[in-house]
Amino acid sequence: MTTATTDERALTDLQRDHGPALLHFLLGLTFGDRQKAEDLAQETLVRAWQHPEAFDAPYDSMRPWLFTVARRLAIDARRSRQARPPEVSDAALECTPAQEDTADATVHALDVRDAVRTLSPEHRAVLVQIYFQGLSVHETAQALGIPAGTVKSRSYYALRVLSRTLTGYSSRSSSLSRASSDTASATST
Repeated sequence: MTTATTDERALTDLQRDHGPALLHFLLGLTFGDRQKAEDLAQETLVRAWQHPEAFDAPYDSMRPWLFTVARRLAIDARRSRQARPPEVSDAALECTPAQEDTADATVHALDVRDAVRTLSPEHRAVLVQIYFQGLSVHETAQALGIPAGTVKSRSYYALRVLSRTLTGYSSRSSSLSRASSDTASATST
C-alpha cells in the first residue's frame, strides 16, 4: 500500500513562500528557542508532505493551514515535556548528599543516652537544658535556680565525663565541650 505524498516541487515552493513566517511564528510559541522552533517547522512541513489534500483545499493561501498545524504541534510538544519528569544529570546526583545510615545514628543516640544516664542528676539537668532544650546559659540558670557560673562549670565537667565515657566520640565531644565553653563565655559577657 502506497500513501500519496505532496509533490516535491510544491513542497519546495511552500517552504520558500511560508518557511520564514512559519519559523518566526514558532519562535514566539517556543519563547525564542530556535532549536525547538526549527524542529517544529520541519515537522509541520513533514505533515504538509504527508497530506497532499491540504493543497487542494479552497484556501487562497496555505499559511493558515500551516500555522494551525504548527500551533497544534507546539502545544503537543509542550504537553509532552510537562508530562515527563525532568531529566536529571549525573552532576546533580553527585551534588546530592548521601543519606545517613539510620542504624548508625540510632546506635549513636543510644550510646549517648546511656552515657548521659551515668551523670549526676545536677550535671544531667544542665546538659538537658542546654543541649536538648536549646536554652542559653542564663536561661538554664533561671530554669534550674542556680547561678550562671555553676551552669558553665557543670556543663564543662559533664562534657568531660561524657568524653571519657564515649571513647569512640572523643573528637565530637571535645568539640562539644569547646562549643559549650565558647557559648558559655559568649553568653556571660
